[in-house]
Amino acid sequence: PGRAMEAAGAAAALAACLEALLAGRSSANRVFEILERLQADQEEVILCAIRTCSRLFGAFLERGELFVGKMPEEEQSLQGGAEDKYKIWMRYRYRSCVNCLGELMGHKSFQVKESALCTLMKFVELEAKHPLVKNDWSFNFPQELLKLVVWGLLSTEENSSLLISRFQEYMEHDDVRFFVMKLVAENVGSIMQKAKQVPKVSQAGGSKPGRGRERAGRGLEEEGKAFERMWLGFLKYKLPVSLYKKVLAILHDSILPHMHEPTLLMDFLTVAYDVGGAISLLALNGLFVLILHHNLEYPNFYTKLYSLLDPSIFHVKYRAKFFRLLDLFLSSSHLPAYLVAAFAKRLARLALTAPPDGLLIVIPFICNLLRRHPSCKVLLHRPDGPPELSEDPYQMDEKEPSQSRALESSLWEIKTLQSHYHPDVARAAATINTPLSEMEEDLSEVLEMTAFEIFDRDIKKETSEVPLEYLPARGLFGKKDDIFAQYFTLE
Repeated sequence: PGRAMEAAGAAAALAACLEALLAGRSSANRVFEILERLQADQEEVILCAIRTCSRLFGAFLERGELFVGKMPEEEQSLQGGAEDKYKIWMRYRYRSCVNCLGELMGHKSFQVKESALCTLMKFVELEAKHPLVKNDWSFNFPQELLKLVVWGLLSTEENSSLLISRFQEYMEHDDVRFFVMKLVAENVGSIMQKAKQVPKVSQAGGSKPGRGRERAGRGLEEEGKAFERMWLGFLKYKLPVSLYKKVLAILHDSILPHMHEPTLLMDFLTVAYDVGGAISLLALNGLFVLILHHNLEYPNFYTKLYSLLDPSIFHVKYRAKFFRLLDLFLSSSHLPAYLVAAFAKRLARLALTAPPDGLLIVIPFICNLLRRHPSCKVLLHRPDGPPELSEDPYQMDEKEPSQSRALESSLWEIKTLQSHYHPDVARAAATINTPLSEMEEDLSEVLEMTAFEIFDRDIKKETSEVPLEYLPARGLFGKKDDIFAQYFTLE
């Protein structure tokens, strides 16, 4: 009750200050009462003070109550006329308010942080309409104020991802998006230095250049250049693995299409591939875009892709994405038969140790490859295949697909899987016993299937009772007169 009464009293006092300040200049000193409440201990008081500042300085910006131009020293402002003295003095109070709001973006309470952010962005909007600083060019934007907001989002105390998500709503505005990219491009070194201290840097700048109308003082081309400079500057730095993956995951459709020279990311993508694992897979996605749409020559593309096929592909987080990309990469009918055969054979060999959920993907995947490339069906129609693994001519350890001798082998591994313990796998493997249809199988359903879903589906199946023994057991080991029968009877 005491805290509630204190908050109510503070709210009443703030309302009185606001009314007096908006009514005339005679009560100008009461602005200090409002600014002081921004540093209160009680969250409700701080929130009320932020709302009051928003209304007060929002009105001052709209009414032209703040000094416009390069700010003189506060002591020097005493030498001017009464009008200028007041406006300069109040402009300094506005600056104090803005700095305090910037500090409050690091407050422990999310409500306080969000309120401070929204108020600062309201001031950004009002300063864009009523500039306090005049530049030589026709368009003025409060870049320093926006920079304060961007720096406030890079909290060194805790994860700011939720607050950044809130800020992304403002990135829908063309001007905000352009100047955020411009600020990041110009200050990326300082920002990355500060980001090293952040427990988790999230939301890796997924903003895109605006589309549609031209904006005053610049066109879409200028915004696109700012976007490109921002990303090129950002990607020069060593990123945390989690952020590395996020960038690579969005690079092919959210970054490359909006760059003037997408091939400038060639070095970044090739270095990313050398990291290995899921990062290599995600990097190949971007490389494929450069090859397909930007005439990039990358002679070792399929060799590198082939090297990614190892037992881990059935267990990685990006398994579904991997097989979608692999299907895309092997979709061209112009690929040589030896290459497709090498991929099919390697996948078949890996299938011998794969879990059931992985097998339900890889078996129809191999069959689709054979449908797409009929010249590889020789792998199915070779009854005189190797009787033992040691006699298989296929070289599993060969890194170069053309030297793997896959076309000399057969898909005996799929035949082996027809004896798999899981009936769905055995049924899928039996597909190769009959001529393959021309229509490819749709993999969309099985790509996202997990082992848990397969298990859940199996236990929900309706089954009829099947007799396992037609003679009742008489002893521990099933014999009527064995030595244990007198001690253990199962009747």
